Amino acid sequence: MSLTLRQVRYFVATAEIGQISQAAIHLNISQSAVTTAIKELEAMLAVQLFVRSAQGMNLTDAGRHFLNRAYVILRSVEDALNSPLPDYRASGVLHLAASYTVIGYFLPHHLQRLEHWHPDVTIELHEQERQAIEQGLLEGRFDMAVVLTANLTHPDIVSQTLFNSERRLWLPAHHPLCERTSISLADVAAEPFILLTVDEAEQSAMRYWEQAGQQPNVRVRTSSVEAVRSMVANGSGVAILSDLVHRPWSLEGKRIETLSLSDAVTPMSVGLAWHRERTFTPAMQALRAYFHDAFLAPQQHLARR
Repeated sequence: MSLTLRQVRYFVATAEIGQISQAAIHLNISQSAVTTAIKELEAMLAVQLFVRSAQGMNLTDAGRHFLNRAYVILRSVEDALNSPLPDYRASGVLHLAASYTVIGYFLPHHLQRLEHWHPDVTIELHEQERQAIEQGLLEGRFDMAVVLTANLTHPDIVSQTLFNSERRLWLPAHHPLCERTSISLADVAAEPFILLTVDEAEQSAMRYWEQAGQQPNVRVRTSSVEAVRSMVANGSGVAILSDLVHRPWSLEGKRIETLSLSDAVTPMSVGLAWHRERTFTPAMQALRAYFHDAFLAPQQHLARR
């Protein structure tokens, strides 16, 4: 029996979501298909990947090890399918600004790919807060930026959103809310809340809380995503954060569950930004073409089918 991408994808979905039924819904397939794929993997690897219980599917030590390898497999396939093939050999220096969240959870993988596809482009990366990024773009100190586009405010800054990352409720494993079929912000308001502040996350959060006519019961404010992750996993409170920064395990090895909310919660939008009067250099064109091909071109292709 040979390993298939179907098996790997079904395994990853189950590992991240923690329930076969929910993984099947996410994948838009039957539960039996997920169950069969996992059994095939376990037979092929001769190990048990999950401990099955009434609460869901928990990874074994072997399962956690294989999950890391599965991520590598899926990323390699994605690279092979989506890597742009440049029509020309761009060169030059690109001064690229980015915020904390973008640098920490999005850019490193793409910087590596950009270096591979455009070896003659030197990217000088600058980590800044949103206001400093806008000012740097206006003054010409930065050529382009990768930012949370919904936070941009200056009318002379042009942005192009690459993708939206849904914000979901983070809970510790076995939290009572995990048993609910529908969760609103009113339900969350009754729980101690861990509020992230970095990258204007607090301002973004308060907008959807106020829109729902609710107020979070803030227990801790922190600029550290890892602190939020650990506190949620340890049962100190719940949080609402984007899928971009979600990982199913805390640093202590405890599981973090995620659930969608019934109220409207604005997703995190990640994209490119530049001064509207800026003349694009070959290096800027290469960066924009890379991200267009990696994120927008596949969607446009699917839309045409």
